[in-house]
Amino acid sequence: MGAPETNATLALASGGFDYEHEGDRQFATTLARGLDVLRCFTPIEPLLGNKEISQRTGLPKPTVSRLTYTLTKLGYLRHNMRLGKYQLGSAVLSIGYPLLASMSVRQVARPFMKELADHCNGSVSIGMRDRLSMVYVESTRSGNGLTTLPDIGTAVPIAQAAVGRAFLAACTPQEREALLNQIKVKEPESHRKFRAAIDKSLDDIRGRGFCTSMGELRREVYAVGVPMRRTVDGEIVAFNCGVPAFTLKKGQLEDDIGPRLVAMVRNVEAALGMH
Repeated sequence: MGAPETNATLALASGGFDYEHEGDRQFATTLARGLDVLRCFTPIEPLLGNKEISQRTGLPKPTVSRLTYTLTKLGYLRHNMRLGKYQLGSAVLSIGYPLLASMSVRQVARPFMKELADHCNGSVSIGMRDRLSMVYVESTRSGNGLTTLPDIGTAVPIAQAAVGRAFLAACTPQEREALLNQIKVKEPESHRKFRAAIDKSLDDIRGRGFCTSMGELRREVYAVGVPMRRTVDGEIVAFNCGVPAFTLKKGQLEDDIGPRLVAMVRNVEAALGMH
């Protein structure tokens, strides 16, 4: 669960690819900068001008102007003449669709997810890592209208969300330490605020198979997260189930919804032949 990511460009503000890959002669900096421009656009800010993009990426405005011109010519951006701003173009969808279509876990998990969402009057989503966020690649909700659907492509912070903490639990110790160090450097306030909750979540997953988030991402939503035991096509996949807090009975999240999500993920793994 979670609102659209509002700080999706934190990695850019802290130096982005240029800093991280300094000295890598194989790294195509111009390509990375173009992709960084595309990452600036969010559901909350779908229209941006060159000045705003420059501020978000740290790139000089003339560089941004060349990049937005090129991306517009290629169909990845559209120029709103009336507002003098850019928005994402349809070519962006054509890149993402082959990934979604090739992920068999989405098709296999969908009926299991719908059944759980209906049972708990909430929503169930699949997340994969994108830098310091988890991006939903599938999501379903109950039909009662109580919950808003976290749409495909919605990004939530790893440190703050149950699905992100579940992802961390599925990492190797070395991968997890490296990612936590990145969060500490690039999102120090988030690391300070949520590190204890992350450690508790890791313990909870080891002990009972799921972790919880009690309104830390959205105050009105409580969630549980569960990782898959094995990676899907080389990627770690995690599930979450979010429920409006006011509908929950005492103990329901830990005693009912969490164990049900664990059982659901095990069923998905079995259906995928992972056992």
